[in-house]
Amino acid sequence: MRHASNTTRLSRAPAQRRALLANMAKNVLRHGRVRTTVVKAKETGRVIDRLISLGKEGSVHSRRQAYRLLQDRDLVKRLFSDIAPQFLDCRGGYTRVLKLSSRPGDGAFLALLELTRLPVTSPEPTPKAKVQKAPSPDAKKTPEGPQKAGEPGEKPKKGFFEGLRERFRPRRAAAQ
Repeated sequence: MRHASNTTRLSRAPAQRRALLANMAKNVLRHGRVRTTVVKAKETGRVIDRLISLGKEGSVHSRRQAYRLLQDRDLVKRLFSDIAPQFLDCRGGYTRVLKLSSRPGDGAFLALLELTRLPVTSPEPTPKAKVQKAPSPDAKKTPEGPQKAGEPGEKPKKGFFEGLRERFRPRRAAAQ
């Protein structure tokens, strides 16, 4: 009999299991919900509940503990400023596991792990329309528009790697 079995092993080594649970927790905190297997959802829910409790505490030490698991400063900031304040009035039960149907490939039972109170996010900014610049007065007026880079009289534009090739070319090649 194995005593003190606090966690499910998830058929992984301890380091892999910690990484899996940390990544799942990051995704839930970013998106509000994630679809996974039932066992993984239950284990990840425990991790998220602990993180939200740290967020409610709000001390520097709790921020450091949350960062140790999440490894993302923006996500820790969001946890402490947006997500945790929504749960100040409740003492637990920050996540829920909703069971779904089984996965077609291997028959694993799926679940939806989500926060009970989804974070209020500001609407995504709409992409700005590109403003077209007026053609310069020295550009040739052709039926196709301004002068193309391949035409004589203008240097062709260099790609990203072209500039790097010139910069890191061996000295002997540059002297020739």
